[in-house]
This record gives sequence, structure tokens and C-alpha cells, in this order.
Amino acid sequence: MTDLIQRPRRLRKSPALRAMFEETTLSLNDLVLPIFVEEEIDDYKAVEAMPGVMRIPEKHLAREIERIANAGIRSVMTFGISHHTDETGSDAWREDGLVARMSRICKQTVPEMIVMSDTCFCEYTSHGHCGVLCEHGVDNDATLENLGKQAVVAAAAGADFIAPSAAMDGQVQAIRQALDAAGFKDTAIMSYSTKFASSFYGPFREAAGSALKGDRKSYQMNPMNRREAIRESLLDEAQGADCLMVKPAGAYLDIVRELRERTELPIGAYQVSGEYAMIKFAALAGAIDEEKVVLESLGSIKRAGADLIFSYFALDLAEKKILR
Repeated sequence: MTDLIQRPRRLRKSPALRAMFEETTLSLNDLVLPIFVEEEIDDYKAVEAMPGVMRIPEKHLAREIERIANAGIRSVMTFGISHHTDETGSDAWREDGLVARMSRICKQTVPEMIVMSDTCFCEYTSHGHCGVLCEHGVDNDATLENLGKQAVVAAAAGADFIAPSAAMDGQVQAIRQALDAAGFKDTAIMSYSTKFASSFYGPFREAAGSALKGDRKSYQMNPMNRREAIRESLLDEAQGADCLMVKPAGAYLDIVRELRERTELPIGAYQVSGEYAMIKFAALAGAIDEEKVVLESLGSIKRAGADLIFSYFALDLAEKKILR
């Protein structure tokens, strides 16, 4: 055929042209690095289900934050592995507890680092659930009170964002009210607004040391529900969330896309432990090119509409200068 008018390949014929017309680009500004910090240990602990990921001893957190900042990463999400668990996770709202210490160390070491404090109780309760247990499961409203206390402690320690992941009804409103009452009106909320009860979280349980008994299906979302997923995020927006999140990311890009069309708030998407592990183990087996697949997966998340991507690959991409 010689009478073709439309030839899209014209704009793909050279690397320069392909770069010129690339619609979605990635940079380190797009990425947040989740980190795991364990108290009362001396040595780093490898997470076997997540090759390349380590539990950081609290005593070395300052050194690690300097390393992360020097690589060009501008934001971290802190997860603590507590040695002081109880039925309610009370260490999480102690002024000298692990939640507070993580934010304090990060901000004192690198003041310009944006610190997001994961706000939940699963690493701090003896039963591994995300709140106060009662005879019918997790007590939503009792947990809200404790989330507010944890948020205030993290904000006082310097956290820039409170990131509630407990999946309790009304958690954003409760946290906003607690922060405002304590004088932290400028502390932002990055809500895990659409959080699915996903099988992709498996390796995280090892990384975070969660001793879960049962499951979280009564408070995290059914992966089969699209309308409910959007509703949950819009409810959090109405309660005062500053940013929304979809977790996991890769299998839920339809949710990211639809949410992008329904809100003007920034959207984060979390490339979770199972997504990371699948890429890592496939690359170790020689089945895929790790760098290319990582960039493609992250690019697809951003293309779907995410403004921020939480990824365990962030530090590697930064230190190898794959992204800048």
C-alpha cells in the first residue's frame, strides 16, 4: 500500500524522536522509598522473600537516611518492627516509642527529607491486627482514638505526612481532628484510601514481622470491587485527606485511572512487596531483564495517573543513577 496518510511509525523511527514524543517520564521525584526499622538489634536482617531489602537496625537509621538522601531519594515511608507489642499496640503512641523515634531520627539527620509515618498497629500488636480487638473482630471506633494518638506523636516527632493504613472507617477524619486539636494543622495526611485485602502483601509480613492471626478481610477491601474502591477514596477526600493512595498498584491500574478522573488530589500508588518479589525472583531466574521490567512497571503506574509511587526499587534506581 502506498496511499497511507496516517503513519504513526514516523514518530518512532529514531531514539531522539521516541524520546521527544514520550508521554510519560519517570524521575526520582516520583518515588517514595518504604523502609523497615527494627529496634534493639545490632545487625541488618535480610528479608528473604524480598531480595535486596533489609531490616535496618534503629541504631543505624541515621546512617541509612544519609545514604538514601545522598542517592537522591527525597521521601521515605517508615515502618517499625517493635519488640514491645501488646494487645492494643500502645508503644505506637508513646512519645519515646519506635514510631516517634523513627521520624525524629530521620528529620534530625536530614531535615529536608519528607518523612511519611505509616500509621497503623499491625507491627505493634501481639495479634497482628490493625487495631483494638473485640469479640466481633477489630473495634473500629476504639481504634480511631488510638490512631489519633499515634498521629499526634508522629507529628510531634517531625513527620511531614501521617499515612493511615489501618483501613478503619472514619480514620482520616479522626486523625485530622486529633492533629488540629494538638496544633499540627500543617501536618498532611497521605491516606491509604483504597487498600485491598490483597495476596500480594505476602512478603511484607516477613519484612514487618507481623504476627497476624486470621485475616483482614473485614476491614480491607474486596479486590473484586471497583465502585467501592472509588467510594472509599472519595470518602477520605471528604474527610480531609491531602493525598490518596491505591494499594497494591500493578493489578489495580484500572482503579488508579478511574480515581485520577474523579479527584484533583494527588494520588499515590504502592508497588507492594509481592510485586517487588515477583520481579526480583523472575530476574534472578534469568526470565526477565530486571531494570527494563522495573522501569516499565513503574512507568505504567505513573501513566495510569499516579503522582507518587511507593517502591522498594527506589534506592537501587537512585544509586545506580538509572533515574535522576
